[in-house]
This record gives sequence, C-alpha cells and structure tokens, in this order.
Amino acid sequence: MKGGRSALVVGAAGQDGSYMCELLVAKGYEVVGLVRRDPAAELPNLTSVRERITLVQADIADVERVAATVADQRPDEVYNFASVSFGPDAWSHPLETARVGAVAFAGLIQAVREHAPTARLFQSSSAWVFGAPAAAPQSEATPYAPVEPYGAVKAYADHLIRSYRGRDDLFACSGIFFNHESPRRSERFATRKITRAAAAISLGRETELVLGDLDAQRDWGYAPDFVRAAWSMLQADVPRDYVIATGELHSVRELVEIAFAALGLDWERHVRIDPALRRGAGAVANLVGDASAARRDLGWEPTVTFDGLVRLMVAADVEALSEALP
Repeated sequence: MKGGRSALVVGAAGQDGSYMCELLVAKGYEVVGLVRRDPAAELPNLTSVRERITLVQADIADVERVAATVADQRPDEVYNFASVSFGPDAWSHPLETARVGAVAFAGLIQAVREHAPTARLFQSSSAWVFGAPAAAPQSEATPYAPVEPYGAVKAYADHLIRSYRGRDDLFACSGIFFNHESPRRSERFATRKITRAAAAISLGRETELVLGDLDAQRDWGYAPDFVRAAWSMLQADVPRDYVIATGELHSVRELVEIAFAALGLDWERHVRIDPALRRGAGAVANLVGDASAARRDLGWEPTVTFDGLVRLMVAADVEALSEALP
C-alpha cells in the first residue's frame, strides 16, 4: 500500500467488516478487504464501497496466504472480524470455531509481527468471554469464564493479544463487543429474525413468528457505533482492551413489541412461543457491559438507542422485502 493511511480488514464482507470498510473509506484510507468468497461474486454488504476498496480472496485459516497478504500490503492498521459468531454453530462445529478464531488468529498476529511490526492490530472479541458472571455490569476487570466454545476461542485470542503486546510491544488490542446489530445482521440471529418477520407479516407474506424465549435479555447496540470504537482504539496513544456496550439490558419481548408496533401490528396475534427453541445448557447469562473506560479514554458514545435500532432494522427489512415483491 502506498499514499495515505492504509488498512487491512479481515472478514470484510460481514456485518462489522463491511461497516469498518465504509468508515475507513470515508476517512480517506486505502482499504484492502479479505473475503472468503470470490471477490467477483455478489457481496451485498460491500455495495457502497465495492469500487473504492481492494478485495483479496483468502480463508483466514490459510496462514501462508494471509501472511503473504500482510507482507505485500504492509498496512498501517489491521482489523480482524473473522469468526464463527453464531452460538449454535460453535457447539455444532467446535473444531471449525477453534480453527478460525484461535489457530487462524495466531497466524494473523504472527504475520503482523513478522511483516508489519509497526502496524496496529484490532481483534474483535465478545462478551461471551465472561460466560455467566456473578456480578453486573461487566467491565475490563471482570474475570474470563467462558461456558461455550465461541467464548473460549475469543478468550484465547484476547490472551494472545496480551502476550504479544507484553513481549514484542506490538500495538494490539481487543474490543470486547457486546451484542451489536444492524440491517446486515444474519437472519439466524433473533434480532433480525424478528424484524424481518414483522416486515413480512406487515406485507402479507407471512402470518406467524415462532420464538423460544421472550424473557431473554441482551445489551444490544448498533454495529456502526461499535466499529467506530474499534477505529478509535487504534488511534489511542497506548494499546488497551475495552468493553464496548450500551450498558442497557432489553428483553426479546421489548424487541418484538417495538418491531411490530412500528408497523401498526399487534404482536400477540402473530407470535407463537415454542419452548423447544429455548437455549439449553451452555447459554450465556444476561450480559450487560460497562463501557465507562471507552467513554473516558476514547470519547466513545453509542449514537443509536435501542428503540431507534429496532425501528431502523424494521424499516430496512420492509424496504428490502418490498423491492423483492413481484
């Protein structure tokens, strides 16, 4: 890379990676995005910046390919968002979860150390590293105690970050992200499943939404706010890990109520509860984050409320489904 500031975004086609690419392009960076799919294929999340970034096809687990990309580009900043992030997948495919989140990340951080030692590295971590903590809210001081494969793999990556940071003075940090959503969230996640179903019901394309637990609670934020925090972390004078969260717990019931009300629908007429869909053993607790350190050190604040988040996701789903109607 030559010219201005440069960045390598790993997992560029996903929710967070695509928003990261947009933010960096807006700030004048030269951006290279690593994607698993053929760059010639349709990558809808990258539509707005497709012509302004360079895409490289590589599986993050292909250590040699990733190392060659780092050596060739020698970026100023590296952002890693590659992971198996859907909880049930981590249980069904623990080896793949470890391959992508632990082994492959070890290859990435070593590649940065060898080929771009002055680069600054961001790793997207997760509140799932905390497992089922006794105290709330959770901060950077909360002990790690993951209770499922995804959290365990993220904990490993976080500890690896700290090891390299301590030994080699590598500017590397983890953003301990609590739940964050957007219209680009996969429909396999409850938030998007709900907003899409509400939109489909309002358009007469569906009649029912089946959920497992209306009382489950999460600390839900807006994905673009979270990638902004990631960028801010790499602009700091000293590398440090930060919790990024809204600090507010909201229930699935609240999410459903807002989504259906936004479309003038009575949710109780359309939502059916199936206890078989409830999360079983190994499910994380109702995690809520304390992002006061990020607020103090980085000046970071969430800009979208929970109500606003749900409504913008509903609006996006209505628009997308309306365009797809014959």
